[in-house]
Amino acid sequence: MHFTELIKTIKDRRESLRVTQESLAEISGVGLRTLKQFESGKGNPTLTTLQKLVDVLGMEVCLKS
Repeated sequence: MHFTELIKTIKDRRESLRVTQESLAEISGVGLRTLKQFESGKGNPTLTTLQKLVDVLGMEVCLKS
């Protein structure tokens, strides 16, 4: 999955669950600015940050070679 697809998948999931960026940031422990940059394609989140976000959204990160 390309980075842009990853962003879209996470953003779509957040929106389908009707979770605001503010709520997701608070619940996941990720900074709001970090989340906004990620969703706009300007950020470069760590794997730990991605894990925090997807955990809250009921998703998982899977790395393939």
